[in-house]
Amino acid sequence: MPSIFSRIISRDIPGYIVAEDDNYLAFLDINPLAEGHTLVIPKLEVDYIFDLEDEVLAGLHVFAKKVARGIEKVVPCERIGVTVIGLEVPHAHVHLIPINGVHDMDFSQMKLSFSNEEFAEIAKKIKAAIEEG
Repeated sequence: MPSIFSRIISRDIPGYIVAEDDNYLAFLDINPLAEGHTLVIPKLEVDYIFDLEDEVLAGLHVFAKKVARGIEKVVPCERIGVTVIGLEVPHAHVHLIPINGVHDMDFSQMKLSFSNEEFAEIAKKIKAAIEEG
């Protein structure tokens, strides 16, 4: 059975997509720690990030850098934190989280809640910032 992320890639279920190319996809996390919290995934469904071929893993990080730069233009923050946990969805993914301190990366804290309209507006702004370069 395809992962929930593969179902977003195939558009079987919706996602707030901010960037896409032939090999990677970035979309807003629907249980975010911060506004702009984004997931970056390879389109290839591989569970564990370190099982990715070297060139796919490297490409994932280069793609994530482009996405992070777009998030920085839209969401006021000190940096974009990067984390990989890999337990919650069996599809390799990287979390990009706008942060002002290390505590902002604490996944045990309460998640933020946005309306569909708010998610769509955040995604639109990040997508535009990424496309501007």
